[in-house]
Amino acid sequence: MANLADLFDSAAARVLDAQASALAGDGGWGLMSQAGQAAWRCLLQHWPQAQRIGVVVGAGNNGGDGYVLARHAWQAGREVAVVALPGRLSTTALAQRAASEFTAAGGAVSDFDGVLPEADVWIDALFGLGFDRAPTGAAQALIAALNAQAAPVLALDVPSGVDANRGAVPGLAVRAAWTLQFIVAHRGLYTGDALDHCGQKLLAPLQLPAAAWAGVSPAAEQWTQAHLPALLPPRRANTHKGESGHVLCVGGNHGSGGAIAMAAEAALRAGAGLLSLGTRRDHVGPMLARLPEAMTHALEDSGALPRLLDKANVVAIGPGLGQDEWAHALFARVLASTKPLVVDADALNLLAQDPRALPAAILTPHPGEAARLLGCSTAEIQADRYACAQALAERFHAVVVLKGAGTIVAASGHRPRLIAAGNPGMAVGGMGDLLTGIIAGLRAQGLAAFDAAAAGALLHALAGDVAAANGARGLLPTDLLAPLRRLANPELST
Repeated sequence: MANLADLFDSAAARVLDAQASALAGDGGWGLMSQAGQAAWRCLLQHWPQAQRIGVVVGAGNNGGDGYVLARHAWQAGREVAVVALPGRLSTTALAQRAASEFTAAGGAVSDFDGVLPEADVWIDALFGLGFDRAPTGAAQALIAALNAQAAPVLALDVPSGVDANRGAVPGLAVRAAWTLQFIVAHRGLYTGDALDHCGQKLLAPLQLPAAAWAGVSPAAEQWTQAHLPALLPPRRANTHKGESGHVLCVGGNHGSGGAIAMAAEAALRAGAGLLSLGTRRDHVGPMLARLPEAMTHALEDSGALPRLLDKANVVAIGPGLGQDEWAHALFARVLASTKPLVVDADALNLLAQDPRALPAAILTPHPGEAARLLGCSTAEIQADRYACAQALAERFHAVVVLKGAGTIVAASGHRPRLIAAGNPGMAVGGMGDLLTGIIAGLRAQGLAAFDAAAAGALLHALAGDVAAANGARGLLPTDLLAPLRRLANPELST
């Protein structure tokens, strides 16, 4: 049986379905019956007063789930309108049986004629896990009509038009208020464009024999606040600053001093014991005024870097770095040090110009930077965020934090971690600089690179959620610093 944090790809979900059906010996009817019943219970829980139930059905087994729900609603005395794609008869034996049982109970099915009847709630049972392309023709028109009407939509397993494996939305897709997933949580629904279509996500695990899980493994793992205590235990009483590590932040070219300042403060708030900062001479005074805890040094060339690097346990490079001669020289010196790195912003762009393996590094690209690192388009990154995060990890032999809605942390030999926190207010300049500092601060405290990356991304997202309590619009990176400190001490929440 799956852990609640586990996310599965579509191939695993299909294997589970097939193995459970074979063990039951009923061709899958038991699972479809369970799914339809679970959907009906979900509808009753969230819309108990709904009397007019609309169900849009496709020709496959997802449509079959919809027919089972429709039958339960009809037998409970609700007014049920089942709308099918014109000319699309059920194509599977299970869907045919479900449709027949609904009509035998007295229900009726009408073809979509361009207009949907009024309903208190609509059920999306058009397309399931296997649909990974843009809908066309009548299907596209039906999805458009469903999105245009005012009643809430409950999607069964996956909102139609969303790729449940990758999270991509290649064309028009249903915008659901709730999505009820069956058996397992589908990894694609937790990242990228899918997040704009799923609404609240629920899971109906159904009853499967234990043997159905043979050979089935999760494809990713959701990371939540519950993961933090194991990585961030309370500090022992007899500790000293050296035990919490020394971070060196390098960056802040002309006009971009704020970026490296935010990274430095975030590293300290995440718990680093010591913080050195190397930046342009003009920024030294303002840095001392803003953050007197930082040991700030003027770096007009790379010559002063070796003595700073010698003292540091971890180097964060990139925020405000730029791509001029000064930036190139500092980047080259930092890479030559072989220190554990957190590489962000313009340091990623410099790496894209001269790719190399960085086995001691954590890379933190947003989709645009990831595209430059892989030599593809941003759209290609967003079309399959899991695959691209893994490709980056393999290409650069590094841990990768692919930022964005549904941040993914990947590394060779590890199951990807999906950060189950964050909000749209965090889409503002400077948020990535804060993340760089947080991860560097955790890495300096002795966390392994993969753990530091995941815990740092999670702390960052959770702090953003706390800060967004006053509204997502207008959220600033520095708003995260106060909640970050509390969240970095999980014992305060237990």
